[in-house]
Amino acid sequence: NWSGSLIVASLTGAFGSSFLYGYNLSVVNAPAAYIKKFYNETWERRYGFSVDESTLTLLWSITVSIFAIGGLVGAIIVTPIVKFFGRKCTLLLNNVFAVTAALLMSFSFLAGSFEMLILGRIIMGVDAGISLSALPMYLSEISPKEIRGSLGQVTAIFICIGVFTGQVLGLPEIFGQESRWPYLFGAIIVPSLIQIVILPFLPESPRYLLLEKHNASKAEKAFQTFLGKDDVSHEVEEVLAESRVQRNTKLVSVLQLLRTHAVRWQVITVVVTMGCYQLCGLNAIWYYTNNIFSEAGINHETIPYVTLSTGAVETVAAVFSGLVIERLGRRPLLIGGFGLMVVFFAVLTVSLTLQKTVHWLPYLSIFCILAIIASFCIGPGGIPFVLTGEFFQQSQRPAAFMIAGTVNWLSNFAVGLLFPFIQGGLQTYCFLVFAAICFAGATYLFFVLPETKNKTLNEISQAFAKRNKVSLEMQEMNHYPGERKSSAEQESNFTSSVDNGETKKGIV
Repeated sequence: NWSGSLIVASLTGAFGSSFLYGYNLSVVNAPAAYIKKFYNETWERRYGFSVDESTLTLLWSITVSIFAIGGLVGAIIVTPIVKFFGRKCTLLLNNVFAVTAALLMSFSFLAGSFEMLILGRIIMGVDAGISLSALPMYLSEISPKEIRGSLGQVTAIFICIGVFTGQVLGLPEIFGQESRWPYLFGAIIVPSLIQIVILPFLPESPRYLLLEKHNASKAEKAFQTFLGKDDVSHEVEEVLAESRVQRNTKLVSVLQLLRTHAVRWQVITVVVTMGCYQLCGLNAIWYYTNNIFSEAGINHETIPYVTLSTGAVETVAAVFSGLVIERLGRRPLLIGGFGLMVVFFAVLTVSLTLQKTVHWLPYLSIFCILAIIASFCIGPGGIPFVLTGEFFQQSQRPAAFMIAGTVNWLSNFAVGLLFPFIQGGLQTYCFLVFAAICFAGATYLFFVLPETKNKTLNEISQAFAKRNKVSLEMQEMNHYPGERKSSAEQESNFTSSVDNGETKKGIV
């Protein structure tokens, strides 16, 4: 059941967050030639001579990949921010980074400073690093478990829409001209302002209010708003059942989570899925699409419009995944997506290698790139964020998202920085590296990943219990030794706390 508030919260949150991440992945692609020219002219004006080709390539690689360094910073600082400010307020405060970055990047050309553009990319990365942890956390905590996967896919869908929007605005007829490319970066302000206007009128995460702020009255109202009904006793009781288990458990640090034996394989699985999410090669395609199509023999004037098709395919595939994820489940979509990517990367390698011998092979290369993008978006594009929200308890979730974000952004940085050199060294065989990573990821997930569709946190924990070599009861007992009180004392404190929070008797 999708209430109006649930829809507005997911769309507004994603538009001002994951949309901007996708937009900034593709926005540097279309104006690449103009930005490099701007770098060269600035260098020549300052030092009296043109920058050499290797230095220019390095500057451009830094401009592209520095976005991921900012993302890493955002992923590291997000845990204390969501703890003190909450999920919704974190998304709102994050717009300060987006607006600041937009102003720096859009005025860099006017100021004659390429350092402003690079600094803006770093700050925009911080915004993305925070939003890609806070948004999935917020969405997973406001949604009923029956639609948790579909709502979680909103993050991936808006990443795709952001990529597509960046490609559309980068067309020569719009902002893809030498005099207009700064407007591409100034447009970032629009989604941020829309989120600032709408999101304050929506509630905070009810799970955060109940389990971390211990405000049962506000949590009940938030549930009523998001679920669109007055009787939310069942939903509140599900959260309270978790609260009874971890009532006296402190918010977990990253180090504590890594040392917790009971969630060892959950952490490993998140690391593997997030690593493969970035290292599978899709961001290399987004960052250097024009160059790849040029190498494939596509006419230069046609490339912007062929590139546009990649964003359209990605968006359609992500929407399809959101529609079927609650029917097919996470496991088949994730493993199947990586498996298909292996096949199409292999075919792409063959077509690029032999493209000069057969006149129609460049078109096969285009098809393979579109198929790789579709395969990615069907499963790997959004499910890793969903799984991170499903694997861990409330007290563990911020630390889990920090770990996932760190792996995500380090991998993103590696791909953005190294791909031009990998492509130069391996030529047409460079995509076999990504095929091997996809194959390894699919193999791991086939043997380790359980299905989490429509399952509660306890059921998911039980699915991992045998692999972690502990029972579910031992998981609950051994999460944080010495920090738990007796069951009777917990229940007494819990009831007292709920009464102080003015919760209705019927709910308890």
